[in-house]
Amino acid sequence: MSVGRLAVRAVIGGLFIGHGTQKLFGWFGGPGRAGTEGMMEALYMRPAKLHAAAAGITETTGGALLAVGFATPLAAAGLTGVMTTAINKVHLPNGPWNANGGWEYNAVLIAAVIALAETGPGSLSLDHALGTERSGPLVALAALGLGVGTAALTMAAGRRGSAAAAPVGTSAAAEQGDGSGDLTAEGAGR
Repeated sequence: MSVGRLAVRAVIGGLFIGHGTQKLFGWFGGPGRAGTEGMMEALYMRPAKLHAAAAGITETTGGALLAVGFATPLAAAGLTGVMTTAINKVHLPNGPWNANGGWEYNAVLIAAVIALAETGPGSLSLDHALGTERSGPLVALAALGLGVGTAALTMAAGRRGSAAAAPVGTSAAAEQGDGSGDLTAEGAGR
């Protein structure tokens, strides 16, 4: 089963690296920092610059850690946090189905990374090679709790932040989130 866990880690981790680098650098057709900051502002995640960086760094780093199987419970917690935030700030009003902009994909990703926290990353991982592998039901529950709890604190802090001043020459559509870099329009919140 180690090959199966390696495949799951590589696919999910690689996709999260892609999502994170979309936010940070605009790679793979992503919005880049400016677009992600605009999206965070529209979602009342303030200060938008901080939340944009945190989302991109968490997705990139968490994806990389998951892919190589290092600090797997911590990676699962971080990725659970960004997915929980995406569900609450973007997808929840749309119902469960991804075809309608819903939260099903995010929930599947959370379930997958928490399952990896419970089973462990497998023998083909850095955690195993270094003898640092931690797994089991309590580890999975801790990763889930840390991810959801951190998301709740992050969203609460984001609501308390003050709005950024719109740059000179910014259109009202851009200030309102015209879809450029928007989680609902491009799926950047996964």
